[in-house]
Amino acid sequence: MQKTDDIPMWVFLALSSIETRKGAMLLIFSNVLFSAYCVPWVALYPSVEWVTQLFLIEDWEWFLMSAPMNIWYWFSVKWVDKNRGWQTKAVKAT
Repeated sequence: MQKTDDIPMWVFLALSSIETRKGAMLLIFSNVLFSAYCVPWVALYPSVEWVTQLFLIEDWEWFLMSAPMNIWYWFSVKWVDKNRGWQTKAVKAT
């Protein structure tokens, strides 16, 4: 995405290297998965052995950092949807 005068800095910082809406939704989806992994499942299920081996995070710090990023990305995508639109794929001339 190219920075123009009408794009707020918070939108540009969130989506500066993403060109399409599909790429932005992939970013949001992967961050949601990361946020789900960052829940301290070990503290919630301490007696389940596979949980203690698979999930290594024991506090809420990573989740509390990644959850607001999901909201930020979502609002940035909505702003671009409403105001600018996304870059479409170039049609190849044959």
